[in-house]
Amino acid sequence: MNPVLDIQRECARLAAERDNLREQWEGEASTGHVLRPGELDLSHKVILYLDDISVSFDGFRALNKLSLTIDAGELRCIIGPNGAGKTTMMDVITGKTRPDSGKAFFGQTIDLTRLTEPEIAHAGIGRKFQKPTIFEQHSAFENLELAMKADKRVRRTLFARLADDERDRVAAVLRRIRLEQVADRPAGLLSHGQKQWLEIGMLLMQEPKLLLLDEPVAGMTDEETERTAELLKSLAGQHSLVVVEHDMAFVEALGGEVTVLCEGAVLAEGELATVQADPRVIEVYLGR
Repeated sequence: MNPVLDIQRECARLAAERDNLREQWEGEASTGHVLRPGELDLSHKVILYLDDISVSFDGFRALNKLSLTIDAGELRCIIGPNGAGKTTMMDVITGKTRPDSGKAFFGQTIDLTRLTEPEIAHAGIGRKFQKPTIFEQHSAFENLELAMKADKRVRRTLFARLADDERDRVAAVLRRIRLEQVADRPAGLLSHGQKQWLEIGMLLMQEPKLLLLDEPVAGMTDEETERTAELLKSLAGQHSLVVVEHDMAFVEALGGEVTVLCEGAVLAEGELATVQADPRVIEVYLGR
């Protein structure tokens, strides 16, 4: 072996790698598509990409080579029988559960399987569970204020006074979730539907790119369910939304594409009327 020759070869390899990186950067710069580290890349219009995701618990396969893509700005409903893998799928997306195999990407470059739950939240994924988690002793306004200050990007203490632009942000979200008339009311005195909207507002204060919502209208009145559909449809486009739901009337009101999960994999996709007519879906879910 010739140490000098080995060093020369390594230098040549590094030089070639440097040139390739420079060409790649210059190509991106010419199209205006240059990303900072950790920045969300939506150049292919896909915000969430799951490929062959499998998860097992004590021999039970909760996800079985699940593959799914969500477009930027899309509102997608996920339906399926109990045990279909809906919750486990959201656990994988948010970093609560690590997949045994498969890929999970946020945009083109952010590998969710390598990030912690806080890192994923910071990257721009927000999750709302079925039961609202709000500060009941604080007003609706204060709940949104606390949510904004809990955002590590804001770099403020919880005791700092709000700047005018921050107060305007809170007011804008209150209008979006239709709680401006009860802004000063303790959250614990709000109706069930209002509490759900408040928690959605708390997520919005942290400006997520992707919102995951687990049965957001469970326990709501018909009027509250209708208003929730209007709210979520108004968020689509500016945000991407994945809604796990059992209420077919609500899913129909939301419109858009529906994905049916069964035994940890995608069984069918399409408009609600299309999947409702699918014999496989009728057999395993809708016909039960």
